[in-house]
Amino acid sequence: MDRIPGSMGWPFVGESFSFLSAFSSPAGIFSFMQKRQQRYGKVFKSYVLGRFTVFMTGREASKILLTGKDGLVSLNLFYTGKQVLGPTSLLQTGEAHKRLRRLIGEPLSVDGLKKYFPFINKLAVETLDHWSGRKVLVLEEASTFTLKVIGHMIMSLEPTGEEQEKFRANFKIISSCFASLPFKIPGTAFYRGIKARDRMYAMLDSTIAQRRKEESFQQDFLESLLKKHSKDSSEQDDDNKLTDKQLKDNILTLLVAGHDTTTAALTWLIKFLEENPVALERLREEHQKIRSSREDGTSLTWAELNNMPYTAKVISETLRKATILPWFSRKAAQDFDIDGYEIQKGWSVNLDVVSIHHDPEIFPNPEKFDPSRFDEPLKPFSFLGFGSGPRMCPGINLAKLEISVFIHHLVCRYRWRPLEKDDAVQPTLVRMPKNKYPILVESL
Repeated sequence: MDRIPGSMGWPFVGESFSFLSAFSSPAGIFSFMQKRQQRYGKVFKSYVLGRFTVFMTGREASKILLTGKDGLVSLNLFYTGKQVLGPTSLLQTGEAHKRLRRLIGEPLSVDGLKKYFPFINKLAVETLDHWSGRKVLVLEEASTFTLKVIGHMIMSLEPTGEEQEKFRANFKIISSCFASLPFKIPGTAFYRGIKARDRMYAMLDSTIAQRRKEESFQQDFLESLLKKHSKDSSEQDDDNKLTDKQLKDNILTLLVAGHDTTTAALTWLIKFLEENPVALERLREEHQKIRSSREDGTSLTWAELNNMPYTAKVISETLRKATILPWFSRKAAQDFDIDGYEIQKGWSVNLDVVSIHHDPEIFPNPEKFDPSRFDEPLKPFSFLGFGSGPRMCPGINLAKLEISVFIHHLVCRYRWRPLEKDDAVQPTLVRMPKNKYPILVESL
């Protein structure tokens, strides 16, 4: 690593504090990256959050790191994420990853999501019914909405009640610990995350035991797993059947995939729309046209979701401008060269996505919110809103469904204005507004 420019920072902690500080700035990790790219170039080294890391950016780096061609790289979560999630599909490689990816991908496919559309549509309406005339913290509301959806999908969890409250409270602690310092001592974010995961697993153990005892049937992800991987099932070879520990690890993975990106994207989208009235008006026209074509008293239909082309562009532009997944971390599985530098097996390599999404050669005037950027197809590996390649975010279809449904009802019924101007972001792996974006909502 000596030939690669950069700084290892202070003993033991390296540049971790600068890295974490950048998370909370309006520019997020972009400020950390930009300062070092100006000093060292597109490829540089650092020591952050307990490991030596090579940072890089650009479409060529995206292609190499995200496709994982010829087994060059593997996923590389921070130590804290590995400990919390366990040996799930996010961490597996080769055939094991493909098998577990299919397992998680099934309920998150377009066909798999169709049966949950009525619940999502009803929940969106009920959520927005409480917004009129109120101060709303959009991030909190979006988080609650998405967790209720994923809780229903996974284990038919009721949207209200004590179990729902415990479910949401534990998950929020878990999701906030993935980028924390790796110190498992009382009081640290990592320690709290481990304890919250254990409580979440205890809830799942209780539900699994009850399902097996009562032999009840629910149309949810947990029921599907229990059926396919029971001792008496012939759907899987015994060697491929998951243990209860693996079932719980995969359910937690599904929770992460179905919550964080959707919550952040929905919040940023509502913020960007208010800041860009031309885009908001065009989006509102698209949805009012859909609503006016229906008979009075009828609600949004599954078929109408395919008639929202501008909505799809707004979602993509939101993901570009906000870059809610600011980097992707990989580990070199073998030696390879990139931009004239040799990357050795075992090194951690981080792809800087923010610099790609804000490259003026790819996206002219990158700070402008402009959904028309997506009128024409983009060059490969220039837009990485949900990642790319075999590790693409498995929750992409669910995110698009939830956002499209929620935005339809929001823009058709309400207007809103921000109560506080603050562009700072939370110090979490997925970028979210630090002030949770408070707004005042009024009926149209």
